[in-house]
Amino acid sequence: MKGLVKGLATLAIGAFLAVYFGSPLLAVNNLVSAAKAGDEAALERLVDFPAFRDSLKDELTARLMAEAQADPDLRNSALGGLGMMLGPMLVGGAVDALVNAPTIASMVRNAETPDPMDVDEARSPEPETADKDIRQSYAYRDLNTFVLGLTDPDTPDETLKLLLTRHGLFGWKLSGVDLPEKT
Repeated sequence: MKGLVKGLATLAIGAFLAVYFGSPLLAVNNLVSAAKAGDEAALERLVDFPAFRDSLKDELTARLMAEAQADPDLRNSALGGLGMMLGPMLVGGAVDALVNAPTIASMVRNAETPDPMDVDEARSPEPETADKDIRQSYAYRDLNTFVLGLTDPDTPDETLKLLLTRHGLFGWKLSGVDLPEKT
């Protein structure tokens, strides 16, 4: 009888761990399927839009500041200083206007970050006529953050990393992004 109880307990713990660590793969599969199908309602459920927008603003602002610091003419001019002060506000407004379900779907399908300077074009991204062969990679960053890496074979050195965070015990939502390094 003790052996049966131990066996059932071991089986229950194994099943729990399999579901606990495998649940982000189900969320990723749902996200990719919804993006490919253009299912905006599913994307609304799978994405934490406020957190995703904040993450994208941080990434784009950091990139903007790094590019401004790298340009000596811009760094030393008065207008460059004004631009560095106003840049985060402009990026924030563009990201707020840009990030929606169709934009997320386009990012997942194409492994590309939309250009925040093309807000009008990004509001209604054109549907893809043929699916690209986007490579996917998966990794845990920590127990509550799962990374979906998307790489376009045409640009293998640039991997867009979408960050999913745990919501509850088994739920996951897209809530952040790590942009590929500019080359």
